[in-house]
Amino acid sequence: MMRHQLFRSAAHASALSAGRTGLAAPAWQQAVRQYSIAPAASETKLADIDPSQLVIERTTNPKPLKAAKDLIFGRNFTDHMLMIEWQNTTGWQAPRIVPYQNLSLDPATCVFHYAFECFEGMKAYKDKAGNIRLFRPDKNMERFNKSAARIALPNFNGSALIELIAKFTKLESRFIPEERGYSLYLRPTLIGTQKTLGVGPPGSALLFVIASPVGPYYPTGFKAVSLEATDYAVRAWPGGVGDKKLGANYAPCVVPQREAMGRGFQQNLWLFGEQEYVTEVGTMNFFVALRNKETGQKELITAPLDGTILEGVTRDSVLSLARERLVPQGWNVVERKYTMKELDEAANEGRLIEAFGSGTAAIVSPVRHISWKGKLINCGLKDHEESGEIAAKMKEWIEARQYGDDEHEWSYIC
Repeated sequence: MMRHQLFRSAAHASALSAGRTGLAAPAWQQAVRQYSIAPAASETKLADIDPSQLVIERTTNPKPLKAAKDLIFGRNFTDHMLMIEWQNTTGWQAPRIVPYQNLSLDPATCVFHYAFECFEGMKAYKDKAGNIRLFRPDKNMERFNKSAARIALPNFNGSALIELIAKFTKLESRFIPEERGYSLYLRPTLIGTQKTLGVGPPGSALLFVIASPVGPYYPTGFKAVSLEATDYAVRAWPGGVGDKKLGANYAPCVVPQREAMGRGFQQNLWLFGEQEYVTEVGTMNFFVALRNKETGQKELITAPLDGTILEGVTRDSVLSLARERLVPQGWNVVERKYTMKELDEAANEGRLIEAFGSGTAAIVSPVRHISWKGKLINCGLKDHEESGEIAAKMKEWIEARQYGDDEHEWSYIC
């Protein structure tokens, strides 16, 4: 269980160190500082999040429910929100569930000027018995704390926040449609709220959770997408914050995506360095299935967590399921660096089986083509196919655990 910890000064934050990864040349691959949860700056005991102090103020104006078929991702929100304030002198205040409302923040609030903001994306599901389930919330809390620590925001007890999110989700359960493929998208967010234009660790913060009922990511069906390999813009770099879920990571990616869409492609495939290493696709982790050139063995490959790759909960789930169910079938599951040239060569030689992205919103997103250096690389799908076998299986296996069909420790019953 995590103890409450925070950064007390910028100097303390820069002094953090953790394990190094002994990677080979080039230089950018070598020592990568892994920022993690910060140690306490003093012996002062600050209050951690305490679910027993929760106060609930119910709305007097409940919203009408939208028909499931009319739900658009992230457009409609529930009746309430969870809010917890933090002060650097006292710690976390009593949590509150209040009617959904606007935030009142001074124009000088530090989140506006220096991007003190991080968030998580998670979902709640209704199973056949009507129980409400969260999917691997412990992984979200672990990453949430890592993101917060990296930008000098306070840490918290992850189990306590899960308990509060579960209570909040049960309160909003009427917004979760009964149909398969529907869920309640949860957005825990942490912002610095100190009124100052000085650059330093915020002296106050606000953690809030809002919820949005959502339908299948593909309302018209499970469709393969086409990607544009992007080397003129970079999503993340060694020593940066690409492995943290910070709002500041997302806005700079919108213009390259808009440009790719203008050329007929749904997403960017982010490349890095002169070697054109394959990293992520859009806002998702990326997987390729191919046959090894030397051995002919089938391999499921994704980029390693080297500090430039987001530690996706779905990524981890795909890897775990692949090791559990594909390895016994003769597959090799590999986390390693690989290049766009390698993918092109595998496609030309008929060894590229399929490719897909993974993330909370879509679970998996099959890929049909990748545009690279003026040509289209076929990712293994026939014209009439919208998904490869592995992507389809992963979607099926993960959904079975999310909805409780496959009873598993990943599913947290509220």
